[in-house]
Amino acid sequence: MSIKTAALAAAVSVVAVSSAMADVKFAFIDPLSGPMGPSGEAGYTSFLLAAEHINANGGVNGEQIEVKGYDNKVNPKESLVQLQKAIDDGVRYIFQGNGSSVAAAIIDAVNKHNQRNPGDEVLFFNYAAVTPDFTNDGCSFWHFRFDAHADMKMAAITDYIQGQDDIKKVYLIGQDYIFGQAVAAAAESQLKEKRPDIEIVGNELHPLAKVKDFTPYIQKIISSGADAVITGNWGADMQLLMKAAAESGSEIPYFTFYGGSLGAVSALGEGAIDRLYQVTEAITNLDASDEQYALIEEYKQRFPEYDYYYHRAFNALNMFKQAAETAGSNDPIPVAFALEGMTYEEPYGTATMRADDHQLQQNLYISTVSKDVKYGVDNIDLGWKLLDGGKIDAAAAEQPTTCQMERPEKP
Repeated sequence: MSIKTAALAAAVSVVAVSSAMADVKFAFIDPLSGPMGPSGEAGYTSFLLAAEHINANGGVNGEQIEVKGYDNKVNPKESLVQLQKAIDDGVRYIFQGNGSSVAAAIIDAVNKHNQRNPGDEVLFFNYAAVTPDFTNDGCSFWHFRFDAHADMKMAAITDYIQGQDDIKKVYLIGQDYIFGQAVAAAAESQLKEKRPDIEIVGNELHPLAKVKDFTPYIQKIISSGADAVITGNWGADMQLLMKAAAESGSEIPYFTFYGGSLGAVSALGEGAIDRLYQVTEAITNLDASDEQYALIEEYKQRFPEYDYYYHRAFNALNMFKQAAETAGSNDPIPVAFALEGMTYEEPYGTATMRADDHQLQQNLYISTVSKDVKYGVDNIDLGWKLLDGGKIDAAAAEQPTTCQMERPEKP
């Protein structure tokens, strides 16, 4: 864990920070150092604050919960080392999200562990790894996803592009691993179906978290004559892509999954207004209750370096609490069965954990950068504002699944 992350964790007075006091242990296995460290730290602090709120309100079935960070450096092999450390520490629940290559390794390892260790099962709560296969052919009873997958997000983007007659040429750029490949494939197939007249003038994949200067990529985009760019880039790769875009002076719009990555908006500055778009499960500038506004403000006060971005972290822990209390048990198998088909009234609508594949069904929102906002990002006065017609109801966002799930015996 980085010194900064350790300081952030210490700043959260989670009742269950002491392992000796914790009854239910969660491992957060994500980058807490290196170029993608800020993405992991933003997620980690969100889970810590969610845990603090639950513990302050009596915990879960009378037990306190602990969320402990394990730095995986976005490396699948290191993630498996950290997973084993967590299991040895008595962890029964895993949070991970940054990197589908990591998620694939964890799913496989959890499947094998649970097969070999009946009575000591582990559940994997995936909050951001969105390769569609995880809830299709590669689905697992032991895996639950709390973010919309890539095909769901791409459907929202391509539905919007479908109505933009001025977009004739699209450039695809992404990270060269299973997630980036899935994003590119979804863009190609969905654009062909919805706007066969659109020409894909570039399809570029670059190394994950290795590129320091995206200027050569931006020059290719400009030279292609693209009217728009679609990217699944996240973390430092998103921020550095926007930095190079700003320096180029080009005004090409970007349609993104993770334009809300730390530093991306500030890298573009006012050039991001009506030019940088994202699709997410929430944005802070949606209408919400006073309680939700208070949570947003508390998070920002406690962690001023970050934005309230990982809303799904709060949903995931609150859904765990609801499922555990419905089951009357904090053990993984009863919790998993209680999660299947469960509906949860979250601050921005109704979310349902689809039993068929363990893919959360929830509203999605397309937003762009604006000055006319209640909450800015990156500690500047620009923030995310919902597009007119940018709300996609959960029923419209839903995609079919090919999952054929094998389940253990129900307790």
